[in-house]
Amino acid sequence: MTRLSSAVRALVTTLAAMLTVTAAATTARATPDPTAPNDFVALRTVDPTIIQEMRYFTPHNFVGERIDGYAQPLCILTRPAAEALHEAQTQLLRQGYTLKVYDCYRPQRAVDHFVRWAEDLDDQTMKGEFYPNVDKTRLFADGYIAEKSGHSRGSTMDLTIVKLPARPTRPYHPGETLVPCYEPQSVRFPDNSVDMGTGFDCFDTLAHTLDPRIQGEQRANRLLLKGTLEDLGFVNLAEEWWHYTFKPEPYPDTYFDFPVSWKSLRS
Repeated sequence: MTRLSSAVRALVTTLAAMLTVTAAATTARATPDPTAPNDFVALRTVDPTIIQEMRYFTPHNFVGERIDGYAQPLCILTRPAAEALHEAQTQLLRQGYTLKVYDCYRPQRAVDHFVRWAEDLDDQTMKGEFYPNVDKTRLFADGYIAEKSGHSRGSTMDLTIVKLPARPTRPYHPGETLVPCYEPQSVRFPDNSVDMGTGFDCFDTLAHTLDPRIQGEQRANRLLLKGTLEDLGFVNLAEEWWHYTFKPEPYPDTYFDFPVSWKSLRS
């Protein structure tokens, strides 16, 4: 009986230890994601007419896969930024245009994904379209990739203008032949945007908003976007014609990491 009791006690102890480990693992998995402050909103609830083509939810981006933290194809912004964007949309609709956003709030985990990708010099999957003339070893030094992004503060967005009536943009098919983002609009990946001289997320100096090589209709389109947004308090990043931040930012020094999803929003 003594030997049997000892064996039973040993078995019970082992099972208890296994249950403890399992419970700890379950608790770790159940840790909820952070949520957004109350003044973050889905752009769709402020202006449902603005087109949303959330590139980082798809594989059609410079990494070539869906980016960490993008649980849904959703534009999230601080309310002041969303309301200012609504005012811009109202003005553009009167002129026969609509805004289209490519990216809005971006969680820190997505930025971390970009950094890991940039450090992997062997991954050149999307070079042919997004950075054909840039050596990947230069991405940090040239400012194309950084460890922090203004997008994570909630008031920065990437966007363009589309002529109405808006034509659908065909889906990207992974593995398809890539065309440099600075090629003529008729040649590069089709986008229903007006011609801005380059595609979105083009790692090239031609994407600088006021690059002197961009003239005619392309320059006029960039200036239409720039003028409309700047009159309402947005500030353009000079190196990217698509990148704007609404000022003053409610969270100028905070980099959030809640996922891009409806569940992250409290309101």
